[in-house]
Amino acid sequence: MTKRSPFITLEGPEGSGKSTQLRLLGKRLRGANCEVLETAEPGGTPIGLQIRRVLLDAKNQELCPTAELLLMFAARAQNVDQAILPALGEGRIVICDRFTDSTLVYQGAARGMGAELVYEVDRIACRGLVPDLTLIIDIDVETGLARAHRRNQRAQDVETRLDEQSADFHRKVRAAYHQLAEDEPRRVKLVDGSRNEAEVAADVWAIVEPLLAN
Repeated sequence: MTKRSPFITLEGPEGSGKSTQLRLLGKRLRGANCEVLETAEPGGTPIGLQIRRVLLDAKNQELCPTAELLLMFAARAQNVDQAILPALGEGRIVICDRFTDSTLVYQGAARGMGAELVYEVDRIACRGLVPDLTLIIDIDVETGLARAHRRNQRAQDVETRLDEQSADFHRKVRAAYHQLAEDEPRRVKLVDGSRNEAEVAADVWAIVEPLLAN
């Protein structure tokens, strides 16, 4: 059986800088002559972007946890079928801004819905696709939320529904990420996101580069 190309995800609390690190990693991979697909969740496809607007619009505070979880996976299923699996099949490295681990920590842990339910829906939506490597860009809650709020104000962003959850919610998210890294140390790596972009990017590359040689 031919080994497929790597599927790498970047995770982290709000304001961690993971999206910036994904762009920097994509640039570094292309500089190493790799074919790369950069994608994001929720989103990644035209249909996924429409679902994203419903999920993240600050006006949709009445969205219930079950609907939130199912919409996350609806966007993910579309991304898996339309973008991620075809790219992997073509031999391209896929780097994705969030994947099922986000649903585990946000909906499973912070919303209290539980990992079992998340994995049950994941089996339907993702059909066994699991990242080869997951990098959690870690940052403390207060710093991350301050960064996120500054970013949203500059961009006049309306996709702030999750940013606006309580600090306790975000503390649960961060704790769940740490637990995930403890539970799956071979796949999931914590990276200190409190430093400058270049230092974080150097650590990210040091973790990713050995994967390319396999």
